[in-house]
Parts: sequence; structure tokens; C-alpha cells
Amino acid sequence: MTDAAKQPVYFVVFITTKYSSMEEAKRKAPEDIAAHMARSQTFHDEGKLLMGGAFLDHLDEPVSTMAVLTSRAVAEDYVEDDPFVRNGMVSTWAIREWANMLR
Repeated sequence: MTDAAKQPVYFVVFITTKYSSMEEAKRKAPEDIAAHMARSQTFHDEGKLLMGGAFLDHLDEPVSTMAVLTSRAVAEDYVEDDPFVRNGMVSTWAIREWANMLR
């Protein structure tokens, strides 16, 4: 087995919303934010979501987020049932396979 085969593989969800700022999202979609946060916490409590959050740089661009999940199936479930995705407030999203170099 090669070192690459031993590396843990995770799946990273990238989401870009249609909101121009967190303030706009908080003002227009407080229920969606609360549902997204509660759902993310549940995924984390179940050991499926390792970390997630919003990018703080490029504040002049739409709000972008990232989440690191344990499998492709979990990542697909996470993004496809996300309140912002369901409600059409996401301009783009992607799932990328990621090999963690640390053990």
C-alpha cells in the first residue's frame, strides 16, 4: 500500500450564495441560517462534518462557505438538503475529494 493510499480522504463542499454579505443573509434569511447551523451541528455531533464555516476574505464578493465531510454520500446529502440550496439562494456549489496529509 502506498502512502497516498493510506491518507484519509474527505469530501469538501464549497458553496457560493447569492447574498452579497453576511449582514444581508442575516437580514433576509434568518430562518435559513438557523436551520443551516442546526443541521450542521447535527452532522458534526454525528461525526460526519469535521469542520465548516464561511470565508472571511473577499468581503466584496458573495458569501462563500466550505465544509469538510467524511464521505461523498454524506457531502451530497449535506449540500442537496441545505436550506440555502433548497431555497434557490446558492449560485454555485461543488464537492471535491480531498486527501488530508496529516494523520
